[in-house]
Amino acid sequence: MKVTSRKLFASAALFTASAIALSGCAPSASTPAESEASGEPITVWVDIERQPALEAVAASFTDETGIPVDLVTRDFATVDQDFISQVPTGEGPDVIVSPHDKLGAYVAAGVVAPVELGDVADQFADTAIQAMTYDGATYGVPYSIENVALVRNTALVPDAQTTFDAAIAAGRAAGTQYPFLVGLSPEQGDPYHLYPLQTSFGSEVFAQNADGSYDPSQLVLGDENGVRFADALKTWGAEGILNPNIDSDKAKEFFLAGQSPYYLTGPWNVPDIKAAGIDYAIDPIPSAGGEAARPFVGVNGFFLSSKSTNALAATNFIVNYLSTEDAQMSLYEAGGRPPALLSAYDKAAAEDPDIAAFGQIGQDGVPMPAIPEMGSVWADWGNAELALIRGEGDPAQVWTTAASNISAKIAG
Repeated sequence: MKVTSRKLFASAALFTASAIALSGCAPSASTPAESEASGEPITVWVDIERQPALEAVAASFTDETGIPVDLVTRDFATVDQDFISQVPTGEGPDVIVSPHDKLGAYVAAGVVAPVELGDVADQFADTAIQAMTYDGATYGVPYSIENVALVRNTALVPDAQTTFDAAIAAGRAAGTQYPFLVGLSPEQGDPYHLYPLQTSFGSEVFAQNADGSYDPSQLVLGDENGVRFADALKTWGAEGILNPNIDSDKAKEFFLAGQSPYYLTGPWNVPDIKAAGIDYAIDPIPSAGGEAARPFVGVNGFFLSSKSTNALAATNFIVNYLSTEDAQMSLYEAGGRPPALLSAYDKAAAEDPDIAAFGQIGQDGVPMPAIPEMGSVWADWGNAELALIRGEGDPAQVWTTAASNISAKIAG
């Protein structure tokens, strides 16, 4: 993630460009000009955590444009499916708050419209804009970036380690019950949290194009680097480094109780670590396989419905109001994730070294693939990891069989 600031501005030219783009991609609207002139409300689906953070910017938008903003809280466990099913009926919102990894499914369903960011795009971290881009078009305005890192109890291990083997050795020397903790699902492992260890072996899921986008026709999960990672998983399971019976709740509980010096997790658990009074540091994830450990980066943003009847006003709201430093800082304060806007990130990082650390580590991360084919990946991938950690099967066979099953699902 870049950490330089640039002056943010929203120009009339940008607003006009957005209107032109939307007039071609949202034919169901009356016309953008008529929609804005009508003063018809904009409906935004948002989760309950971020709803208060949007109230002030929504009020400012209404004061300046005369257009109300209706903030509707939704259950974000199911909101993506609700959005896909309701937009074609005309019952969906004008704008949805969503993680970027849903974008491929939204595009495939035809429920989101591209937005023209213009110079505003330069004000955001490159990773954030890349995550909002699909098949060459940008579909949203990002507001936060998150990734995992290694949280270290400095009272137990004073110094950061550069390799995973060295970290485990230091963890064992600390004399705690567990040398290392990461939450795993007893039913399906956790490919998300383990991905930085996997990438340190050079193993990825899909091949990436020159522009950073993913090629769904090239599943590379089962290559020789993946098999090397599979071997490591079985070894780590046998040695008790990874424990399939420790889920996310137990991993946090044990770390808070001082039962391990290491906890692989994200910024969402840092408030509880602080409250427990633990002296901690946030370290880059050390390499296990000799290459850089690259975590998945998740980006949250605002997406425009392809069936919005307020297309121009909704675009004005998300591009020119939700991209301001005040709006992005308000969202940061509500969720605790590093802001996607560079100037807001700089401000948050100056105030909070944890944000600075997670943001810096995110520089080596890769956006979670947003392609629809990822829906066919998780189950077999996680099941293979879990089997190996439990000591079941030959690593090469387990891993390549999972890759073959995934390829068959994608092809089918």
